[in-house]
Amino acid sequence: MSAPSSSFPVMPEQRLPGLLPVSIVLLVAAWLAAQSLDQPWASWLFHQQGDAWSMKGSLLLETVLHRGGRLMSQLAWAAVLAATLWHWRMPTAKHWTRPAARLLLAVLLSTACVAVLKAATHMDCPWDLAGFGGQRPLVPLFAHRPAELGTPGCFPAAHAASGYAWVASYFFFLHAAPRWRHVALAGGLLAGAVFGLAQQLRGAHFLSHDIASLGVCWTIACGVDRIGAWRNARSAMEART
Repeated sequence: MSAPSSSFPVMPEQRLPGLLPVSIVLLVAAWLAAQSLDQPWASWLFHQQGDAWSMKGSLLLETVLHRGGRLMSQLAWAAVLAATLWHWRMPTAKHWTRPAARLLLAVLLSTACVAVLKAATHMDCPWDLAGFGGQRPLVPLFAHRPAELGTPGCFPAAHAASGYAWVASYFFFLHAAPRWRHVALAGGLLAGAVFGLAQQLRGAHFLSHDIASLGVCWTIACGVDRIGAWRNARSAMEART
Protein backbone atom coordinates (compact mmCIF):
# COMPACT_ATOMS: atom_id res chain seq x y z
CA MET A 1 0.00 0.00 0.00
CA SER A 2 1.46 3.34 -0.97
CA ALA A 3 1.74 6.17 1.54
CA PRO A 4 -0.80 8.99 1.11
CA SER A 5 0.45 11.94 -0.86
CA SER A 6 0.76 15.34 0.79
CA SER A 7 2.09 18.81 0.18
CA PHE A 8 5.39 17.72 1.70
CA PRO A 9 6.69 14.19 2.18
CA VAL A 10 6.30 12.15 5.32
CA MET A 11 9.81 10.81 5.78
CA PRO A 12 10.25 7.15 6.75
CA GLU A 13 12.35 8.22 9.74
CA GLN A 14 9.34 10.08 11.09
CA ARG A 15 7.35 6.84 11.44
CA LEU A 16 10.01 5.12 13.50
CA PRO A 17 9.59 5.01 17.29
CA GLY A 18 12.43 6.37 19.33
CA LEU A 19 12.34 10.14 18.91
CA LEU A 20 9.69 10.94 21.51
CA PRO A 21 11.03 8.46 24.13
CA VAL A 22 14.22 10.52 24.17
CA SER A 23 12.16 12.99 26.19
CA ILE A 24 11.72 10.44 28.96
CA VAL A 25 15.45 9.78 29.00
CA LEU A 26 16.17 13.50 29.28
CA LEU A 27 13.69 14.03 32.12
CA VAL A 28 15.12 11.05 34.01
CA ALA A 29 18.59 12.47 33.43
CA ALA A 30 17.43 15.80 34.86
CA TRP A 31 16.15 14.03 37.98
CA LEU A 32 19.40 12.10 38.37
CA ALA A 33 21.43 15.27 37.90
CA ALA A 34 19.37 16.97 40.59
CA GLN A 35 20.14 14.10 42.95
CA SER A 36 23.86 13.67 42.37
CA LEU A 37 25.43 16.29 40.08
CA ASP A 38 23.81 19.66 40.76
CA GLN A 39 25.45 20.39 44.08
CA PRO A 40 28.99 19.17 43.28
CA TRP A 41 29.08 20.88 39.88
CA ALA A 42 27.69 24.17 41.19
CA SER A 43 30.05 24.01 44.17
CA TRP A 44 33.02 23.56 41.83
CA LEU A 45 31.97 26.52 39.68
CA PHE A 46 31.39 28.62 42.81
CA HIS A 47 34.78 27.71 44.25
CA GLN A 48 36.60 28.39 40.97
CA GLN A 49 35.28 31.95 41.09
CA GLY A 50 36.62 32.56 44.59
CA ASP A 51 33.58 31.31 46.52
CA ALA A 52 31.44 33.97 44.89
CA TRP A 53 29.56 34.30 41.64
CA SER A 54 32.10 36.79 40.39
CA MET A 55 31.03 36.25 36.77
CA LYS A 56 27.40 37.12 37.51
CA GLY A 57 27.72 40.56 35.89
CA SER A 58 30.23 39.51 33.22
CA LEU A 59 29.94 41.37 29.93
CA LEU A 60 30.20 38.12 27.99
CA LEU A 61 27.83 36.07 30.14
CA GLU A 62 25.24 38.68 31.12
CA THR A 63 25.21 41.11 28.20
CA VAL A 64 26.26 39.00 25.21
CA LEU A 65 25.06 35.47 26.00
CA HIS A 66 22.13 36.23 28.31
CA ARG A 67 20.52 39.38 26.98
CA GLY A 68 22.00 39.13 23.51
CA GLY A 69 21.24 35.43 23.19
CA ARG A 70 17.62 35.93 24.17
CA LEU A 71 17.30 38.76 21.65
CA MET A 72 18.94 36.63 18.95
CA SER A 73 16.41 33.85 19.51
CA GLN A 74 13.53 36.30 19.36
CA LEU A 75 14.84 37.88 16.16
CA ALA A 76 15.32 34.46 14.58
CA TRP A 77 11.72 33.56 15.39
CA ALA A 78 10.48 36.85 13.95
CA ALA A 79 12.54 36.33 10.78
CA VAL A 80 11.12 32.84 10.24
CA LEU A 81 7.62 34.21 10.82
CA ALA A 82 8.10 37.01 8.30
CA ALA A 83 9.53 34.66 5.68
CA THR A 84 6.73 32.15 6.21
CA LEU A 85 3.97 34.74 5.92
CA TRP A 86 5.58 36.27 2.82
CA HIS A 87 5.79 32.95 0.99
CA TRP A 88 2.69 31.25 2.40
CA ARG A 89 0.53 31.52 -0.73
CA MET A 90 3.32 30.68 -3.17
CA PRO A 91 2.81 27.14 -4.53
CA THR A 92 6.54 26.66 -5.01
CA ALA A 93 7.18 27.28 -1.30
CA LYS A 94 4.69 24.79 0.14
CA HIS A 95 7.40 22.23 0.79
CA TRP A 96 8.84 24.48 3.54
CA THR A 97 6.15 26.96 4.65
CA ARG A 98 4.02 24.42 6.49
CA PRO A 99 7.01 22.84 8.27
CA ALA A 100 8.12 26.39 9.10
CA ALA A 101 4.74 27.10 10.67
CA ARG A 102 5.15 24.04 12.85
CA LEU A 103 8.67 25.17 13.76
CA LEU A 104 7.31 28.54 14.86
CA LEU A 105 4.61 26.87 16.92
CA ALA A 106 7.05 24.46 18.56
CA VAL A 107 9.50 27.22 19.53
CA LEU A 108 6.68 29.37 20.90
CA LEU A 109 5.10 26.53 22.88
CA SER A 110 8.47 25.41 24.26
CA THR A 111 9.36 28.81 25.68
CA ALA A 112 5.82 29.32 26.96
CA CYS A 113 5.71 25.91 28.64
CA VAL A 114 9.04 26.49 30.38
CA ALA A 115 7.79 29.88 31.58
CA VAL A 116 4.65 28.28 33.03
CA LEU A 117 6.67 25.57 34.76
CA LYS A 118 9.02 28.18 36.23
CA ALA A 119 6.04 29.96 37.74
CA ALA A 120 4.58 26.72 39.12
CA THR A 121 7.60 24.87 40.55
CA HIS A 122 9.02 27.65 42.78
CA MET A 123 12.60 26.39 42.72
CA ASP A 124 15.49 28.58 43.88
CA CYS A 125 18.48 29.63 41.80
CA PRO A 126 21.88 28.55 43.16
CA TRP A 127 22.83 32.14 44.03
CA ASP A 128 19.86 32.27 46.47
CA LEU A 129 20.91 29.20 48.43
CA ALA A 130 22.99 28.87 51.55
CA GLY A 131 26.47 27.72 50.64
CA PHE A 132 26.29 29.52 47.32
CA GLY A 133 26.16 33.10 48.55
CA GLY A 134 22.47 33.13 49.49
CA GLN A 135 20.44 32.49 52.64
CA ARG A 136 17.70 30.05 51.65
CA PRO A 137 17.78 26.31 52.33
CA LEU A 138 17.51 23.94 49.38
CA VAL A 139 13.94 22.71 48.94
CA PRO A 140 13.79 19.79 46.49
CA LEU A 141 11.34 19.70 43.62
CA PHE A 142 7.84 18.58 44.73
CA ALA A 143 8.79 18.98 48.41
CA HIS A 144 6.69 21.23 50.66
CA ARG A 145 7.94 24.80 50.49
CA PRO A 146 7.34 27.06 53.52
CA ALA A 147 5.49 30.24 52.59
CA GLU A 148 8.16 32.45 54.14
CA LEU A 149 10.67 31.27 51.51
CA GLY A 150 8.74 33.03 48.78
CA THR A 151 7.92 31.85 45.27
CA PRO A 152 11.05 32.00 43.10
CA GLY A 153 11.05 30.74 39.52
CA CYS A 154 14.30 29.06 38.48
CA PHE A 155 13.18 25.65 37.20
CA PRO A 156 13.33 24.78 34.35
CA ALA A 157 15.89 27.14 32.79
CA ALA A 158 14.18 29.67 30.54
CA HIS A 159 17.33 31.02 28.93
CA ALA A 160 18.61 27.56 27.99
CA ALA A 161 15.15 26.89 26.58
CA SER A 162 15.47 29.87 24.25
CA GLY A 163 18.26 27.92 22.60
CA TYR A 164 16.98 24.37 23.07
CA ALA A 165 13.60 25.33 21.59
CA TRP A 166 15.35 25.37 18.22
CA VAL A 167 15.87 21.61 18.29
CA ALA A 168 12.49 21.75 16.56
CA SER A 169 14.40 22.86 13.46
CA TYR A 170 15.36 19.18 13.09
CA PHE A 171 11.79 18.46 12.03
CA PHE A 172 11.64 21.50 9.77
CA PHE A 173 14.65 20.27 7.82
CA LEU A 174 13.40 16.69 7.96
CA HIS A 175 10.63 17.82 5.62
CA ALA A 176 12.19 20.74 3.78
CA ALA A 177 15.82 19.65 3.30
CA PRO A 178 16.46 16.28 5.02
CA ARG A 179 20.23 16.24 4.62
CA TRP A 180 20.50 19.28 6.91
CA ARG A 181 18.34 17.94 9.73
CA HIS A 182 21.22 16.76 11.91
CA VAL A 183 23.11 20.02 11.46
CA ALA A 184 19.97 21.87 12.55
CA LEU A 185 19.59 19.61 15.58
CA ALA A 186 23.22 20.18 16.53
CA GLY A 187 22.69 23.94 16.22
CA GLY A 188 19.76 23.87 18.63
CA LEU A 189 21.63 21.69 21.09
CA LEU A 190 24.72 23.90 20.91
CA ALA A 191 22.72 27.11 21.43
CA GLY A 192 20.93 25.68 24.45
CA ALA A 193 24.14 24.26 25.93
CA VAL A 194 26.01 27.57 25.55
CA PHE A 195 23.14 29.61 26.99
CA GLY A 196 22.72 27.11 29.81
CA LEU A 197 26.40 27.00 30.74
CA ALA A 198 26.54 30.79 30.75
CA GLN A 199 23.75 30.88 33.32
CA GLN A 200 25.34 28.13 35.41
CA LEU A 201 28.55 30.15 35.54
CA ARG A 202 26.53 33.13 36.79
CA GLY A 203 24.87 31.04 39.50
CA ALA A 204 21.44 31.36 37.91
CA HIS A 205 20.74 27.66 37.32
CA PHE A 206 21.73 24.14 38.23
CA LEU A 207 22.65 21.59 35.56
CA SER A 208 19.35 19.75 36.04
CA HIS A 209 17.42 22.91 35.19
CA ASP A 210 18.98 22.94 31.73
CA ILE A 211 18.48 19.23 31.10
CA ALA A 212 14.83 19.56 32.08
CA SER A 213 14.43 22.46 29.64
CA LEU A 214 15.87 20.33 26.85
CA GLY A 215 13.44 17.55 27.76
CA VAL A 216 10.49 19.93 27.60
CA CYS A 217 11.61 21.45 24.30
CA TRP A 218 12.24 18.09 22.63
CA THR A 219 8.91 16.71 23.84
CA ILE A 220 7.02 19.65 22.39
CA ALA A 221 8.99 19.55 19.12
CA CYS A 222 8.16 15.85 18.69
CA GLY A 223 4.53 16.37 19.63
CA VAL A 224 3.97 19.28 17.26
CA ASP A 225 5.58 17.38 14.39
CA ARG A 226 3.61 14.20 15.01
CA ILE A 227 0.30 16.08 15.20
CA GLY A 228 1.13 18.08 12.09
CA ALA A 229 2.08 14.92 10.16
CA TRP A 230 -1.13 13.21 11.28
CA ARG A 231 -3.25 16.16 10.16
CA ASN A 232 -1.41 16.33 6.85
CA ALA A 233 -1.92 12.62 6.20
CA ARG A 234 -5.58 12.86 7.16
CA SER A 235 -6.14 15.81 4.83
CA ALA A 236 -4.45 13.90 1.99
CA MET A 237 -6.66 10.88 2.57
CA GLU A 238 -9.80 13.03 2.63
CA ALA A 239 -8.73 14.67 -0.63
CA ARG A 240 -8.48 11.25 -2.27
CA THR A 241 -11.95 10.11 -1.18
